[in-house]
Amino acid sequence: MGSKKKIAVIGLGSMGYGIACSALKAGHRVWGHDIDAARMTAFRAEGGAEGTLADAAAGLDAVVVVVLNAAQTESVLFGEEGIVRNLTPGAVVLSSATVAPDFAREMEARCAAYEVLYLDAPISGGALKAASGELSVMASGSAAAFAAARPVLEGFATTVFELGDAAGAGSAMKAVNQLLAGVHIAAMAEALTFGMTQGVAPETFLKVIPKCAGTSWMLENRTPHIIAGDYAPKSTVNIWPKDLGIVLDIARASSFSAPITAAALQQFLAASGMGLGGEDDAAVAKVYARNAGLSLPGEKA
Repeated sequence: MGSKKKIAVIGLGSMGYGIACSALKAGHRVWGHDIDAARMTAFRAEGGAEGTLADAAAGLDAVVVVVLNAAQTESVLFGEEGIVRNLTPGAVVLSSATVAPDFAREMEARCAAYEVLYLDAPISGGALKAASGELSVMASGSAAAFAAARPVLEGFATTVFELGDAAGAGSAMKAVNQLLAGVHIAAMAEALTFGMTQGVAPETFLKVIPKCAGTSWMLENRTPHIIAGDYAPKSTVNIWPKDLGIVLDIARASSFSAPITAAALQQFLAASGMGLGGEDDAAVAKVYARNAGLSLPGEKA
C-alpha cells in the first residue's frame, strides 16, 4: 500500500474540519462526516470525497474521531451506526477527543475484538494549527497502530509524541495539558482584570507581560481577543467545564487534590451560567469584569 490513504474524519468542528482539510492537502482521499450536513457539504466543496460513511467504511485505512467527548466517541465507534464493525481488519482508529485514560483503554480493547487498531491520539494546537497541518499529538498505542496511523498523522501534525505502547498514556498526558491550559486562561483573565483595577490597560498588559516571567502561551493567544472585543469562538467556554471536569474525575479516582483546577472550573461554569458558553473561552474575563464592575474593550461603560 502507498502512503496515500483513504481516511474518514468524524466531527467537522473547528479542529476536525482543519484536520480533514490538512489530510486532503497531503494527498489523502478523505470523507468528512458531521451531524451538521452543511459542514459536510462545505468539506466536499473543498475536495472531500462523495458518498456516505457507511458505503466508504469497508475501504477505509483510517478513521480520525474528533468529536466532543467520550460519549460521542463511543457512539460513533460502537453505537447503532458505529463504524468499527464495518471496518476492514487492520484499519486504524485515531481517537482525538479528551477522554479519561480508562475509557481509551476500553475503546482499544473493543476495537481489538474487531481486529481494528486503536491509537489514543489527543491533539493540541487549536483550529489554526489544525488547518495548517501543524498540530501536536499526544499518542499511545501498539507498534502496529502507530505504523498504520503514521501516514495519516503526517498529514495534520508536525509533532507526534509517542508516549507508550498501549492506549491511556496519550489521554493521561492530554489531561495534564488541559489542566494547565484551562488554568492559564482563567489566570490570564484574572490578571488582566486585576490590572484594570490598578489602572493597567489591557493593551499595556499585553505589551508588557509577554516580555516578563508571568507570561504563558494562552495569555499571549487569548488576550488579543479581549482587547479586540472579539469573542467569536476559536475554543469555546463550554469546552472547559467538560475538560476540567474530566481532569477532576481522574484526580478524584487517584485520590489527588487539584484545588487550582477546581477554582478555574468554577469560573468557566460561571461564564457558562452568564450565557457565554458558546463564546470564545477568553470570555471568562467577563466573569471577573462583571464582579468588579469593569467594562472590557468593546463593552459599554
